[in-house]
Amino acid sequence: MTTTGWTPVEYGRITLLRAANGGGYPYGNSLLLRGSAGTLLVDPSLALVEQAPSADAVFVSHAHEDHLAGAGAFAGPLHVHTADLPAVQDLDVLVAGYGLPEAVTQTTAASLTAEFRLAARPDAVGVPDGHRFDLGDCSATVVHLPGHTGGHSGLLIEPDGFLYIADIDLTGFGPYYGDRVSSLEGFERSIELCGTVDARWFGTFHQKGVVEGVGEFRERLAAYREVIGRRDEALTSFLARPRTLADVVAHRFVYRPHVEAPHVETVEARTAEQHLERLVRLGAVTEREPGRFQAV
Repeated sequence: MTTTGWTPVEYGRITLLRAANGGGYPYGNSLLLRGSAGTLLVDPSLALVEQAPSADAVFVSHAHEDHLAGAGAFAGPLHVHTADLPAVQDLDVLVAGYGLPEAVTQTTAASLTAEFRLAARPDAVGVPDGHRFDLGDCSATVVHLPGHTGGHSGLLIEPDGFLYIADIDLTGFGPYYGDRVSSLEGFERSIELCGTVDARWFGTFHQKGVVEGVGEFRERLAAYREVIGRRDEALTSFLARPRTLADVVAHRFVYRPHVEAPHVETVEARTAEQHLERLVRLGAVTEREPGRFQAV
């Protein structure tokens, strides 16, 4: 894996460091905030490893490898929401959060250090929801947006009117809540919260980059949210006759059938478990017998 470099795109005091591939995984689009009293780098991606800008401090939206890949190039303070702090301080905790089988966990851990160049950051600092980075003539306030991970957070940058929402990424793939530490219902609440913010720009870490205008943003956010509803509908339809969780995983409700990767089955299972739990609670699905589910 090699870095692709980046191109600066300006939004007021905020510079989007747009990865050469547009921000598709394993790369991403970092932010650099320049204030009169300091600079803050947000989510240093793999694209920055060979060409890192200077910054006084770093903020990581959450503990995932693609958001931490470039952190090793910065000696200054590294900040993350307190809920994700243990995973940044200890790579074993980070990998355990994925919930992968033991064999896959070992290869994943090796990939984090070899390909993403990650290292434990015991010096990282935990910050709470509402924490304010004062950069002089501008500020960045932490907005807790859990669901993707427990500590996943964005930043509201003022007075520029820029809301950074990290991996609420507005892509057609839809919301990702397939890790052991993820939460479907937490993700839904975070989407709702984002929709209440009146800003000029809305920035994501991956391909969509920056969306301008609250109307355009809310339309894209609604389409992104609808992916969850389509998963509910597709799963309910599939359960027209009794099925096991293994049946659901094999059918694929998150990834397309041709996608092959060590984490796919784990993500499918974790996602399906959360949908099944809610559908059973709502009375749309019943557990006919232990481990076999059917739509009502």
